[in-house]
Amino acid sequence: MQGMSERQYAAHAGLSRGAIQKAKAAGRLVLLPDGSIDAAASDARRAETTDPSKTRKPSGPKLKPVPEAAVAAVGETLREQGLAAPAVGGGTTFLQAKTANEVMKAQERRIRLQKLKGELVDRARAETLMFRLAREERDAWITWPARVAALMAAELTAALGAGRKWRRR
Repeated sequence: MQGMSERQYAAHAGLSRGAIQKAKAAGRLVLLPDGSIDAAASDARRAETTDPSKTRKPSGPKLKPVPEAAVAAVGETLREQGLAAPAVGGGTTFLQAKTANEVMKAQERRIRLQKLKGELVDRARAETLMFRLAREERDAWITWPARVAALMAAELTAALGAGRKWRRR
């Protein structure tokens, strides 16, 4: 065989074998006398006869940069669950990100269920109630009637006075 087979040329051109067979049937490939494909001549002919607007762009990995905050959140979620987490900026694998996503969805479902069951309370409401309770407690201590303080002072004075007399004897 002097040239390439359909499979070899498909790998060379980055196309499927079916696409090569269609190009061969349409006469867009240069064939050698033994039926094999002349790669250089076929590349040139395909370039001339192929409409650039109908070609696919290389389907290589077109990755968007991931914000560091997202990577940090994935790592934090994995560490909370006792799973191996990548170092910050160390590159998170798809499996780690998917695992963290599933863990966060499970946590969210658990919290929603606890709210429905009445096991969880709204944090803002709880803080408001605690603030109100603390204020009432403070106000109760501050507004303690002056007469109670005077009675307590009299009792302490009497007790201290009696104690001094006893020690003198």
